[in-house]
Amino acid sequence: MDKRKIFISPVTRIEGHANITIELDDRGEVSDALFHVNEFRGFEKFCEGRMYTEMPTITPRICGICPTSHTLASVKACEMIQGIQPPYTANLLRRLMHIGQNLSSHALSFFHLSAPDFLLGYDSDPASRNILGIAERYPDIALRGIRLRKFGQELSERITGKKIHIMGIVPGGMAFPLTEENRKALLHWIPEAIETVQLGLNIIRKFHEENGEMVSSFANSPTMYLGTVGPGGEHELYDGRLRFMNQDGIILQDQVMPADYLQYIAERSVNWSYLKYPYYKPFGYDNGIYRVGPLARLNVCTRMKTPLAQKEFEVFKQLNGGRPVHGTFYYHYARLIEALGDVEDAEIILRDPQVTSRHIQHNGRWNYEEGIGSSEAPRGTLFHHYRTDKTGKLVGVNLLIATGQNNPSMNRSVLEVARQYVKGDQISEGMLNRVESAIRCYDPCLSCSTHALGQMPMRVQVIDSRGQLLRQVERG
Repeated sequence: MDKRKIFISPVTRIEGHANITIELDDRGEVSDALFHVNEFRGFEKFCEGRMYTEMPTITPRICGICPTSHTLASVKACEMIQGIQPPYTANLLRRLMHIGQNLSSHALSFFHLSAPDFLLGYDSDPASRNILGIAERYPDIALRGIRLRKFGQELSERITGKKIHIMGIVPGGMAFPLTEENRKALLHWIPEAIETVQLGLNIIRKFHEENGEMVSSFANSPTMYLGTVGPGGEHELYDGRLRFMNQDGIILQDQVMPADYLQYIAERSVNWSYLKYPYYKPFGYDNGIYRVGPLARLNVCTRMKTPLAQKEFEVFKQLNGGRPVHGTFYYHYARLIEALGDVEDAEIILRDPQVTSRHIQHNGRWNYEEGIGSSEAPRGTLFHHYRTDKTGKLVGVNLLIATGQNNPSMNRSVLEVARQYVKGDQISEGMLNRVESAIRCYDPCLSCSTHALGQMPMRVQVIDSRGQLLRQVERG
């Protein structure tokens, strides 16, 4: 068949580098679409031979956006190797830092990377369709988004002295306590942070109301979901167990220990990307697509733990009559509901009388050859799996990243949105932006570097099967 290909390179306003290929048949209809991640980390391999105790120092460097999640998964794996648990106050401080990272990441995703589409329009000038354009048209919203991210970062900085690549979370607990002065300073942020998240909720609700058809039809194929929940099925980011749910809302597996993840998750390589294809092992590769992240966590959980987030969660649950919400666009809404719960939860922790206790660490030593740790990163469930020799040196490392688990559904979403908006060889910039935005819904973290900011370069070509250039659009 005579096929034409559209290349989107790079995908913009995401963390890392990726391309999209869209294939057209001879009628100009989309026949296939692929999401290519064209960078290679090799992180697991170069950690081999290191002492397992080094991993909580090394792994925050995996990502500048979610270093706390990696550190937590790492120290939990180390604590499994040592056979110890952290003290109560150490868990409070870890939760506080994890909340801060989740809040900071969600603020970045919504206000910096996605809000330009909502506030300026998908078809607006790409040169200004970014946070700088928001700052020019809506300076208060831009400032609030920046300050919300700053608050999230301060939840780490006020404890460990660092915003990014934190060092204070160690096997057995914490290296630094929270001072009374810093506790009060963080509590001072709470009212403003709640107002800002509610402003974001108002923005996304308004967009839903004005663009209902787009939102409801945007990459809405059903999938399974994986998330971490507490003992009663409540939303849990720090220390719960795994729940797998099918597309109809039936719980397939519940209260699964993270250490048993390999019983349910397998990975397969694909020839167009360095990012693997994880799948739910009992259903097999072809039928085992599942999603993780804010949308998945809200789908699988029974309730939120705080009152304002619970009220918004009840509205979310009615979007599909109490069944799982499958529309990919609702990742944005779910992200803000989580952010609201983050701020409320931070206040609860900061008001705990033991949060400033100095009993923050237990000591341990190597006792077991294997350790597995997990946490809910902003983009979804994260696993660190370490195997050591009898000296404590690592002989095997497996990092199952949230974005990797979303890879199959990201590819499916790109195909669905391309089929909805790409017609023939008449390419509009707004069409390209909508295809890209299917990826931005997931807020993927690809290269462990910073998000793109400013002007967004892109070249899209339509080429026939003989290699003849039919049409080209450039920007940036």
